[in-house]
Amino acid sequence: MLVKNYTEYYTVEDYQHWQDDWELIYGSPYAMAPSPMVTHQNINMKIARQLSEKLDNCPKCQALFEIDWEISSDTVVKPDTLVICYEPDEKLTKKPELIFEIISSSTVRRDETLKYELYQQEGVEFYVIVYPKKQVAKVYKLKDGRYIKASDFSDEMYEFDMNKCKIDFDFSKIWRVR
Repeated sequence: MLVKNYTEYYTVEDYQHWQDDWELIYGSPYAMAPSPMVTHQNINMKIARQLSEKLDNCPKCQALFEIDWEISSDTVVKPDTLVICYEPDEKLTKKPELIFEIISSSTVRRDETLKYELYQQEGVEFYVIVYPKKQVAKVYKLKDGRYIKASDFSDEMYEFDMNKCKIDFDFSKIWRVR
């Protein structure tokens, strides 16, 4: 006889023993393989580089690239790029101020729903979902505990005001010029 509604439940302790790239959200594992495609990597590199350069004059904040954020005993995510405005310990356990996630066909639902809700719940000030094929990025800002869409950006500038630092981000610089 099969047991209905059976699901595996994992913790950060389990996660620490896994091979390859995974995320753990509310005890459920999500594979991140295969590795991101060239377009994804190219856009992510441009985002991280621009953020890092803009934060050179901000001693409080820094951009990080594909790093684990351990949220709770059953949730670890690996955003594509993020900005923190504190000095981290050995592990990243406090919330970032800004997160960029780059959509791929295998992650679109997770990034638009599960991570959107998770980041909102955790109080991440800005969440940016990047759509490489459409060359558009949707920027969400946290207001009264809920994400409000600031706008869609393709070649415009947007100011991320993170209290300790401000970043004038140029979205036109993240798309590959042919």
